[in-house]
Amino acid sequence: MAHTRVLSTILLTLTCGCTIGVRIEAQEVPIPQLTPGSARKPAAEPSKPAEPAPPQTVALTVAKGAPLQVALDQEVRVKKVGQPVHARIVEPVYAFDHIVVPVGSEVIGEITNIESLSEGKRTLAVLNADFTPLRKVEVGFHELVLPDGRRFPLHTSVAPGSGQVIELVTSADEKEKKNRVKNMASEKTKEAKQRAHEQWDNAMKELKTPGKVRRLERYGEAQLPVHRQYIPAGTVYFAELVDPLDFGSVVMTASMASSIGAELPEGSVVHARLVTPLSSATSHKGQDVEAVLSQPLMDGDRLILPQGSRLKGTVKQAQPARRMKKNGQLRIAFSELVPPDGIEQKIVSTLEGVQAGKDANVKLDSEGGAEATTSKSRYLGTAVSLGLAMLSAQEGGDRDGGKVHGDGGNAAAGGLGGFKLVGMILGAAVRSRAFGTTMGAYGAAVSVYTNFMARGHEVEFPKNTAMQIGVGTRAGTATPPAPEAAPPAAPSESAALN
Repeated sequence: MAHTRVLSTILLTLTCGCTIGVRIEAQEVPIPQLTPGSARKPAAEPSKPAEPAPPQTVALTVAKGAPLQVALDQEVRVKKVGQPVHARIVEPVYAFDHIVVPVGSEVIGEITNIESLSEGKRTLAVLNADFTPLRKVEVGFHELVLPDGRRFPLHTSVAPGSGQVIELVTSADEKEKKNRVKNMASEKTKEAKQRAHEQWDNAMKELKTPGKVRRLERYGEAQLPVHRQYIPAGTVYFAELVDPLDFGSVVMTASMASSIGAELPEGSVVHARLVTPLSSATSHKGQDVEAVLSQPLMDGDRLILPQGSRLKGTVKQAQPARRMKKNGQLRIAFSELVPPDGIEQKIVSTLEGVQAGKDANVKLDSEGGAEATTSKSRYLGTAVSLGLAMLSAQEGGDRDGGKVHGDGGNAAAGGLGGFKLVGMILGAAVRSRAFGTTMGAYGAAVSVYTNFMARGHEVEFPKNTAMQIGVGTRAGTATPPAPEAAPPAAPSESAALN
């Protein structure tokens, strides 16, 4: 019995020991524990797309120094300083890609100065039967009125070279350009020039420009010894802003931003204003020239070049006027295009149109070169002067012992050829053949010299001259591909036999 208890005790001890060992081993195995939610790292979230950049705004500001091209919409009889004048915008004003001042907007100004003539000029005018010679008149503009009624105070300075009636001159039509192939680009260029003419004609219709009858009346009045002075309707001034004009701002979309500086469409024609004044008399070959785009270049709805982009180039030819009525010549070419805050790119260009004074008789050739021409009216004027001189040389009246032989008609004709009305009156009063002949010869000599022997006309492009310039991307010089290595020649039969 005792042995049985001993064995039971031993078995019980072994069983307990195994159970404790199993528990100890079980405790040694690590049990995963969940950390509290506050200390747990969040699971990695999928990457979110980057937030789009805030839209870029563009200020619609007409900068200081920008010119407003205005034209008097009615004839002005010059009376005094402070006399009001009324004009209209004849070319739209852009800010970036928006028209902020449309054609037809009113501009109000006044006469600011009337030139005082020196005694020398007044004496020469009197000798030429002109007792009220023309004086230089300066004007200024102080208010802008948009078609919607908004008014803006202006502080402007009229640029030199302003104050003349101008016209739009374009280069020869494509059919006259024998060295060019007629293609889609040339058709687009022709259409652009036609649109420019239409826009200019429509702007001129807003003005009360004088007709042929009124022009003849004014011309006849100007021939009288005493006459009034007028500034004709259609006289154009470039009023440069002393202070900028602010028209708010617009949002530039991503598509608009991406299209700026894109490749120039074929046949592109840009509207630009000359920054560098040019003259065939003073400019020289190689002189730097700069212009600024006055209107944006669009390709459908895509903005390619905003207003304010710059063109850089050089004078290619400058021939001053010479004696014997040899007129001046001027040729320029723009070779670089610089968008605002953009990258400069090389271009080729041709002057397709230019605004010039009607009296300047500027002509553009098929390659965009400008040349002054001489009016054909010089032949008629010279013929009249020669006829008066011949008439005065015929037998006429002379005083002899207080008696007048013949009449003074021939002498009056000679006097008219020499000093207009004053000469005619003196010739009729004196009735001297010698006087008439002298005056007639003088008038004929002056006419021949002025129309055929004097220096010709210069080509003048003052600052702010409006131009239409055909532009295109200059094709880069392609690098010829390297010739491929010729495959090794197959061995000849004789070499294979050897």
